[in-house]
Amino acid sequence: MKNIKTLSAAALFVALFTTSCNDVLEEYNPSGLTAEAVYSTPEGFESLVNAAYSYQRWWYGKEEGFNMTEMGTDIWISAAGDVWPDLTTYTNLQGTNAPITTEWRELYAAINLTNAGINRIEEAGFTPSMRSQREAELKFLRAFYYYHIVETWGGVHFTLEESQGIITTANKTPVDTFYDQILTDLDFAVANLSTTTSDYGRVTKPAAMAFLARIYLTRKMYNEASQMAESVINGGFGYELVSNYADLWDMGNNQNSEIVYAVNYAENLTLNDLRNSSTNPLGHGRGSNNGHLHFLMKYDNLPGMTRAIEYGRPFNRYMPTRAFLDLFSEEDSRYEGSFMEVWYANSTNTPAGMTVGDTAVVATRSTFTGSPGHVYQVYNRNDIYNENGTVRDNLRYPTLTKHMDNTRSSANEAQSSRDAFVIRFAELYLIAAEAQMFLGDKQSAADLINVVRTRAAKPGLEEAMKITAEEVTLDFILDERAREFAGEQLRWFDLKRTEKLVERVLSLNPDVTRVEPFHLIRPIPQAQLDAVTNREEFVQHQGYQ
Repeated sequence: MKNIKTLSAAALFVALFTTSCNDVLEEYNPSGLTAEAVYSTPEGFESLVNAAYSYQRWWYGKEEGFNMTEMGTDIWISAAGDVWPDLTTYTNLQGTNAPITTEWRELYAAINLTNAGINRIEEAGFTPSMRSQREAELKFLRAFYYYHIVETWGGVHFTLEESQGIITTANKTPVDTFYDQILTDLDFAVANLSTTTSDYGRVTKPAAMAFLARIYLTRKMYNEASQMAESVINGGFGYELVSNYADLWDMGNNQNSEIVYAVNYAENLTLNDLRNSSTNPLGHGRGSNNGHLHFLMKYDNLPGMTRAIEYGRPFNRYMPTRAFLDLFSEEDSRYEGSFMEVWYANSTNTPAGMTVGDTAVVATRSTFTGSPGHVYQVYNRNDIYNENGTVRDNLRYPTLTKHMDNTRSSANEAQSSRDAFVIRFAELYLIAAEAQMFLGDKQSAADLINVVRTRAAKPGLEEAMKITAEEVTLDFILDERAREFAGEQLRWFDLKRTEKLVERVLSLNPDVTRVEPFHLIRPIPQAQLDAVTNREEFVQHQGYQ
């Protein structure tokens, strides 16, 4: 979305001097702009809307967001480089956790900005049609941000008003209140958004419908979830599944027919909030999408290998659980479409018997031990995992390739222009399937799931990939969502929504020895608790200190 790539001076003013419920800033404004000046012209108000979109980048495509959505689940386990193991294992997870503190602050800053825009849009001087479009975008974004807040922290601070000046109190608001407003805002967005956009990254009517279907599913409104998801599927909006699953992750296919909604990043990396302490201090210089760093095994210190663009810069944060790797059948192309198991020699410093281009390393989920007389290094499932599934080697493992970017300028480049896919068309089928299962129609659920599984099948194995109605269970759907969406910042929400977090984490993630129902919400940041004056009312969630 070209209008979201940069922030004008007015937008920077809004980002700098619009505060969340407890932020205290020294309000130095070298531009001389006032909020009234920003809000009272179409040009100024456009910058506000663009800034409101930009806060999505604090969550999607960032390490903090990956830790909060993928780790502490049944499919990922700590690799050697994991820097927030408290989120990964729930051990001593408290309100001092850095990602929790950061995301709270920025999500509430986003809420404040959307509230300001919604309540002041009459002053902007828009034509009626443009006003309804921009108001619908802002209401979608408010619903989007409040969803992430309420699912992460439960019934915490809620307001529909712009905070001006220093606010020293916070409230505890029922979860139902959040969702009543989320549904109201999304209904408005669906009714008023344009069906298409020439400005990639802006929300459209079908994207709002898709997100509304996700909300209905979360709220166990199964009739509404099924109807809304199928309205997108059958609505003639032009979406279709990419025929080859692996092609979804090709950088040349960053914008494709399956993407219903994405958080977009600019190819010009300097436009992605790089080292901007006000709008994006998250990445310490990794202002663009940095998902490509975190799922990679340590390969560049092995014989025959050196760090290279095509194999990525391995931060070695997260590795798959053995149970996750075992979910993929031999008929399923999504394993090869999601993971890399072979690295080819790219260094002239190779062992005897190996030349550049030969197999140098194999890290596999199978028990493969190597061909006779091989000189390459093998790490098979028994080298990587112990018999009980705990990790034996947290440096070498099959590597998730979904976020890799071979267009980066160098092997050490920490930024990527890859868009972060928020809603893919495939999700609509699985939303509808889950809803149909709960409505008692397992045949319809199987038919919907089979659309996704047929696309995932290796050529000629489509029938073998199909399931019957009798095979449809909630655990099967969660397995299918793992195969389809692993690493796409959905997993923790999926387990919470289905009330399966505790059960599946304890049974499938041996790195976690204790997870309890109170872990279904995250602790309120200690910095927030310390900042309010009504500390007897605004207290930490039960279970956390």
